[in-house]
Amino acid sequence: MTGGLAQQVPALTDPYTPDRGDPAYEVTHYDLDLDYKVSTNRLAGRAVLDVTALEDARRLVVDLVGLRVLKVSVGGAAAKWVHRGPRVVVTPSRPLTRGERTQVVITYAGTPGPVATRWGDVGWEELSEGALVAAQPNGAATWFPCNDHPRTKATYRLAFECDSPYDVVATGALVATRTRGSRTRRVFEQGVPMATYLATVHVGRYVRRALAPADVPITVVLPVQQERDVLHDLGRLPEMTRLYEALFGPYPFDDYTVVVTADDLEIPLEAHAMATFGPNWLDGRRRHERLVAHELAHQWFGNSLTPETWADIWLNEGFACYAEWLWAEHADGVPVRVNAATHWSRLTRLRQDVVLADPGPDLMFDDRVYKRGALTLHALRLQLGDVAFFDLVRDWVATHRHGSVSTDEFVEHVETFVREMAPGSGEAAAGRARELLERWLWATPLPRVVAGG
Repeated sequence: MTGGLAQQVPALTDPYTPDRGDPAYEVTHYDLDLDYKVSTNRLAGRAVLDVTALEDARRLVVDLVGLRVLKVSVGGAAAKWVHRGPRVVVTPSRPLTRGERTQVVITYAGTPGPVATRWGDVGWEELSEGALVAAQPNGAATWFPCNDHPRTKATYRLAFECDSPYDVVATGALVATRTRGSRTRRVFEQGVPMATYLATVHVGRYVRRALAPADVPITVVLPVQQERDVLHDLGRLPEMTRLYEALFGPYPFDDYTVVVTADDLEIPLEAHAMATFGPNWLDGRRRHERLVAHELAHQWFGNSLTPETWADIWLNEGFACYAEWLWAEHADGVPVRVNAATHWSRLTRLRQDVVLADPGPDLMFDDRVYKRGALTLHALRLQLGDVAFFDLVRDWVATHRHGSVSTDEFVEHVETFVREMAPGSGEAAAGRARELLERWLWATPLPRVVAGG
């Protein structure tokens, strides 16, 4: 579908997802107005993108896949556009200059669905009754036009209208609800900057239950027939949140929502201030509580602190995996050192071809990245000692709250923290910390986990 002449797509910045993102501009706010019909899985939308040009630009590339563009304007004027594959190349009526702010408005419609990737299907997924979005790493464009890169964080307003019998849960606070006839319109606002892959919406027949007592408000959204099993398996979430606040610093958002779908899901997944589980993961026997801990930890590591590029994925998954071990020690008396030794031994029997700081797109979700990331943190903890290590983690989280982070920044943060922690001997201590991190992050052989590094 075209509205102008074809043009060459600009060079992109993330080799892991080369068909997403345009470095020529950033989006600071998305205003989405969507209408969804459950029975036909039909989505119609109007997206307003508040855009800032990061360089002089004659065109902008917007990500949108599987849906049909109907109209595009830039700065209130009609714009030419070409939609080929997942890319909408937009040519404004005049070029944009660096630093210029404007609005890109795209009207679109179609039948949303997941996009096939090397990591499986991601994005919009139709359920037996309803739908959900699981966008990591590059599925956001299956339901709204965006600049789909983890570094481009923005605020959001989402108005979502659908059939009244269905509940709707989305990232952001519910600020308005209006029912007319058989349709209900809900408006959600997300005032904290959020990466595109963390935006989500859920449609289903759900009830809502609060977990209490809890310092952080926790809501569970679930099919009523799953209530007993789910609430048992999530019963320790308030305690888990308190532990993580003590270790990592204050919970970064206003609340936390867990959505449990009626359909089984292959894996649980996190979104901004939210996690999603299928009932197969919460069966009333608390067999998968480590995953509950893992998804909660992502609110600090991944959602508040979001990777600048997908090569930095270990900063999400290594911390979340280590949080599993911390919870197991606190709740069930399994020492972290036992989990560390078990997984180190297992990793020694696997191929030693993972570069943790840049695993490559094929290995970015490999379990070796998760476990080696956790072991890296444990090795650093053994070198620094418990007090210094958790002071470091809390400082890292507070310094980069609601921002984007990279592996290089983490190493620099560790060096600076250690240098300032030990006046006189700080330079030598910082050097030892860097040497440890270099072995774990950039070399492939698995180092030993020993006290003192």
